[in-house]
Parts: sequence; C-alpha cells; structure tokens
Amino acid sequence: MLANLHAKAQAIIDNYTARGEIIALAESCTGGLVASLLTSIAGSSAVLDRGLVTYSNQSKMDLLGVSADILETHGAVSRECAEAMVRGLLASCPAAAAGVAITGIAGPSGGSAGKPVGLVYIAAMRRNGQPKIEQHYFAGDRQAVQYMAANSAMDALLIDTH
Repeated sequence: MLANLHAKAQAIIDNYTARGEIIALAESCTGGLVASLLTSIAGSSAVLDRGLVTYSNQSKMDLLGVSADILETHGAVSRECAEAMVRGLLASCPAAAAGVAITGIAGPSGGSAGKPVGLVYIAAMRRNGQPKIEQHYFAGDRQAVQYMAANSAMDALLIDTH
C-alpha cells in the first residue's frame, strides 16, 4: 500500500504543479499522514501551502472555525464537521485552489454503535466550488484505517472538481 500512496502523492504534486495551483490540508485521524506523504516528494513546496493537524475539538474551532454547535450537535466525526473543516481551511488559506479535510475514528477505541471504529469523513473542495463529502467505513487496525483514509483523501485531491 505504501508504494501506491507514494505514487498518488507524486501524481498530486505533478497535477497541481502543472496547473500552477496550491493545496491545503486539514487532518484529524490521519495525524498529518497526507502532508507527510506529499512532502516526501521533491517539488512539494510549489504545491502544498499548509497541512494542519486539528486533532482536538478545540483546534478544529481555533484553526478552522468549526462551530461549537456543529461539534455538540453532530460531533467531530460527522459530515457536518468535515464540511466545516474544509470550508474553514480554504477561508484561512487564500492561496489554495483546493483543500481536503479528514476526520474519523482510527481506533482501537473511541467507537460507538452509531459511530464505529473505522468511520471516516473526507471533504474535498475547490475554491468557489461545493464540497464533496465522502463517508467511509475502513476495516483494520489503527494504522490500516489511517492509511486507507489517507489513500481516499489523496484520491479526492486527484479528482478534478472544476
């Protein structure tokens, strides 16, 4: 899987470099994995403006402007939170043409009947576009969930959402 992730990271860097576009990331359950994969590629500094790890609810509010109401009503692991994260990310990064936000439960604990371990939301958005939000249920241990979430987030960045 790691080779596939590196190939996708290269494709993202190549794609956005060719278009002269900048991207930004907001990661929760992946803890900066997508940013790490992208920055392992030479030339990533021309594409990646920022990668925020907003692991706590407070950081989601402070850095991305996610409202306390969203967190209280829907929770940090929700479609609503993922959307607020990507919207806040792009609002805080005027240079970015696109952004992606990831929030989920990597496990092994923290899940519930309504929100099991492996539940991940990924929101991708182009500036002035509408967010595309995906809900995933990934099986496996913590690392597997994180790698599958990173893989899906990179897929979302590769989809041209003009």
